[in-house]
Amino acid sequence: MPGYDFYRNVYHGSAVSDAEWAAYSARAVDQLARYKRVYTVTAPGPDSEAMALCAMAEALYGFDLLANGEAGPVQSAAIGSVSVSYGGAAAQAVDLSPKGQARELYRCASLYLEIYRGCG
Repeated sequence: MPGYDFYRNVYHGSAVSDAEWAAYSARAVDQLARYKRVYTVTAPGPDSEAMALCAMAEALYGFDLLANGEAGPVQSAAIGSVSVSYGGAAAQAVDLSPKGQARELYRCASLYLEIYRGCG
C-alpha cells in the first residue's frame, strides 16, 4: 500500500488528507485484491500498482464527499457568517450507484494497470 508521502510527492495527489489516507488507501487495496482474484492484473511499471491505488483512493474519497453532500458544484454561498451548500444537477450527474462506482474504480485502476479476463 502506498504511503501518504508517495501519494503527495509521486502521484501528486491533494484531495485526501493525511488523516484520511489510511482508510481510503486500505479500501483501494481491498478493491485491487478483488480485481486480482477475478482478472489477470499486470503492472507495466515499478510504480504502476501504487499509482492505481492512489487513483482509486481519490475516487473513493470523492464518492464519499458527493454521497454526503459535501462536494459538487456550489449551489449557494454567503459571505456574512460563511455559508456554502453543494449539490445540484452536476453532482447528480455522477453515477453514485454501486455499479457506477465499480466502473469508475475499474477505470482508475486501468489507467496504470493492465487488467483483463483470461490467463496470462
